[in-house]
Amino acid sequence: MNSRKQQLAAFDRLLTIMDQLREQCPWDKKQTMETLRHLTIEETYELGDAILENDLAEVKGELGDLLLHIVFYAKIGSETNDFDIADVANQICEKLISRHPHIYGDVEVVDEEEVKRNWENLKLKEGKTSVLQGVPKSLPALVKANRIQDKVAGVGFDWEEPQQVFEKLQEELAELQVEVEANDKEKMEAEFGDVLFSMINYARFLKIDPENALERTNKKFIKRFQYLEEKAKSLNKNLKDMTLAEMDLFWEEAKKI
Repeated sequence: MNSRKQQLAAFDRLLTIMDQLREQCPWDKKQTMETLRHLTIEETYELGDAILENDLAEVKGELGDLLLHIVFYAKIGSETNDFDIADVANQICEKLISRHPHIYGDVEVVDEEEVKRNWENLKLKEGKTSVLQGVPKSLPALVKANRIQDKVAGVGFDWEEPQQVFEKLQEELAELQVEVEANDKEKMEAEFGDVLFSMINYARFLKIDPENALERTNKKFIKRFQYLEEKAKSLNKNLKDMTLAEMDLFWEEAKKI
């Protein structure tokens, strides 16, 4: 691994390149925070994919792309004299120090759950009006539900045992079935949302990230279905012309692979 001196030199090199690109490259000169925003989101998802695939070489590359974006935003901020990369780094340093009094102060904690509770309480002392104030509105619903539950749990609003959450899930499923039988679309949607929220809560108690779990299933399904498509193609068959029983044979083969 690189020494701290080499790490700092590499970061300095990136800052220098960013300065040069901003001055000389027509594309880089045109960019604003708004034009970079959707690209940053895309890069974040690409990093997530690399992590799920456990492709560390790709993780390294995607981290570089995200680091470039951070430097880019800071460069734009410096051009309007609002902030620069040093301000960004110093602000997160100060936040980390203030949010870790068990490391940089005299507070004692017994486990990570207490650390999380202290973190949320400190945020409220800093002026936040709600524990949920920091949950981005634009988060995908599944990720948002997980963050909401995690944050309220940080201040003690939570179930005590996984079994309680599982029982709540069963209760929500029963309520959904009632509305399905009544064929009330609006209430069905509401109850279905409650089921999903309870499932995400149960995953949290099982120490499972629901987003990762669902994405792994997505990838697994894609691979199996593409195997099915390849098998059909090798037999000169169209999936639309195959029976479900025929497709299921290949599906079972794909599961064994």
